[in-house]
Amino acid sequence: MINEKVNNRMFSLDTLKGMQSVRATFTLPKHTINLLSAVANQLGVKQKSIFDHLVEDKNVMGKIADEAQSYQPKRDQRKQKTFVLSRNSLSAIDTFARKHNLPRDVLVEFSIKQLYPVVAQEKKRHENRKKLLNEMEKFQVRSSQFMDKARYLIGEDDDMVQKLEDVFSQYDRSIEDLKTSIEKGRCMEQFQ
Repeated sequence: MINEKVNNRMFSLDTLKGMQSVRATFTLPKHTINLLSAVANQLGVKQKSIFDHLVEDKNVMGKIADEAQSYQPKRDQRKQKTFVLSRNSLSAIDTFARKHNLPRDVLVEFSIKQLYPVVAQEKKRHENRKKLLNEMEKFQVRSSQFMDKARYLIGEDDDMVQKLEDVFSQYDRSIEDLKTSIEKGRCMEQFQ
């Protein structure tokens, strides 16, 4: 039964080998390295998956290669970085680099630059999250005052006060979780 399902999905040894992870070293601007890292961190996606996505569309890769033709990288602003990517992604990068007579590093740099719209979108969301958190913190102050009033009016041991304390305690924990999430997104702030 399982073998039938595997055969129906048309797995081949070559397909599986293409998904295999390999290491490749590229010499890239630090800003580009940071861009890939920040997007992976913010979205909770592995860099390998991002590479796979960036190089899977041959038309886009062709346009990137055309755009990169006149680019002259500055050597002093570049750093070597080893990445894990799929064998298929590395093969696609090598193929397009040879076909368009470009260094692999330049092709990878321009591919990663495709992430700027994602960064712009995430940066805007990050700013909105910060605004919402600020409003939630203001409400937290008011809720503390509300709880003081509830304790005064109906007493510390009243069932309603106990339930309200549970609600606001959960609210406080949620705010702490949101702060952690916002802290994680601070890496987006460095990009223009």
